[in-house]
Amino acid sequence: MQSNPSMSVSTRIVQICLFLFAAIAIFGGTLQMYLGEPTTSPRLDNVHRFMAGIYLSTGLICFWAAYTVRMQKTLVYLIAIAVLLAATGRLISISIVGLPEPAGLWIGYLVPELLVPPILIIFQLRRRD
Repeated sequence: MQSNPSMSVSTRIVQICLFLFAAIAIFGGTLQMYLGEPTTSPRLDNVHRFMAGIYLSTGLICFWAAYTVRMQKTLVYLIAIAVLLAATGRLISISIVGLPEPAGLWIGYLVPELLVPPILIIFQLRRRD
């Protein structure tokens, strides 16, 4: 990071969004790695835990991007697109098989996945540092 401790508001918002994504993915990935999907076939549990590892590692990438936010350019956009694609997958799942229970929890996951990426993109575009 730069030696100048002051950070523009746009950069700080980008950093906060990235730390939010990091926290969600690290917690969610760790939880899903532990829980798996044991009530299904071994194949589906295997795929589920593999994807949990991807989710967890994405959280680590988000944390690193937030920590080094002043050096990041394209990575921020790629992370925003990845979260939007994940939200799209969730929407497709809901439209095909329905909303899991408890519904509020799953909507609580979906809302930030849809709202935070555009915020991240807008403020990344506005960054001047």
